[in-house]
Amino acid sequence: MKSGMIAAETLFDALSAGDEGGRDLTAYAENFNDSWLYEELYKSRNFGPAMHKFGTILGGAFNFIDQNLFSIPVTLHDDKPDYAEMKLASECPVIEYPKPDGVISFDKSSSVFLSFTNHEENQPCHLKLTDASIPMTSNLQKFAEPAQRFCPAGVYEIVEDDDGSQRFQINSQNCVHCKTCDIKDPAQNITWVTPEGGGGPNYPNM
Repeated sequence: MKSGMIAAETLFDALSAGDEGGRDLTAYAENFNDSWLYEELYKSRNFGPAMHKFGTILGGAFNFIDQNLFSIPVTLHDDKPDYAEMKLASECPVIEYPKPDGVISFDKSSSVFLSFTNHEENQPCHLKLTDASIPMTSNLQKFAEPAQRFCPAGVYEIVEDDDGSQRFQINSQNCVHCKTCDIKDPAQNITWVTPEGGGGPNYPNM
């Protein structure tokens, strides 16, 4: 939200200075770097890499010291992108999750309802597949099609038709715009684009 506010302020200043098209927005980077948001994000830069490199206990200790006691003068980096770290389904145990009890755990549909997500049903799908065959011919065999699991809103499903055949289904109207699929898909086959008409989550009940 703050980055959007900075963008609006930068555009306002450009328009006020006579830049009618708002084309010169190079001041945005400087305005962002001068904001509390940059400072906050910079302090947190090592959080993920530390957990990945050192594990939960040591990585957590590193982050506690770095963020609460004194700033450690080093910037850690992940050597591989997140999607490249996914293990094959054959290397992982099958996890049997109990049904949501409605008290501590909840089904995805109920959580999507609370987010007040809304997209027009007849608009073009804003979740683009580079190759529509990859989910069924590659990801399903290698990774048990992870999109149906890492999506928090049940956007992606493997459904079975009346003839017994399976297909990949995208329920784009459920999308809460977390962009996990864009980041995490092992084939980098999914691209999130801006939906038509500003649809998406509203979060009035959360």
